[in-house]
Amino acid sequence: MTPKNVDDMLKSNDETVQRLLGVKGELGKDLGLDIQWAYRIVKQVGNYGEIFERNVGKASVMKMDRGLNDLWTRGGLLYSPPFN
Repeated sequence: MTPKNVDDMLKSNDETVQRLLGVKGELGKDLGLDIQWAYRIVKQVGNYGEIFERNVGKASVMKMDRGLNDLWTRGGLLYSPPFN
């Protein structure tokens, strides 16, 4: 999910996506946030990968590799808990 497609993702049939974006359920309230917290973050600043790349990654002056800051499926340590 990126700022470019997050509006389209609001129409997703995937219940996990619906919960994360506040379309279904009250995940935000359960976390002490409003229901559209995740939508606004992605819309305004992007997903974690985009934020990393822009600030310390290859697109920044630091030019760091993701390394352990990558997803667990690509050899990193990042794993998102299920949103169900």
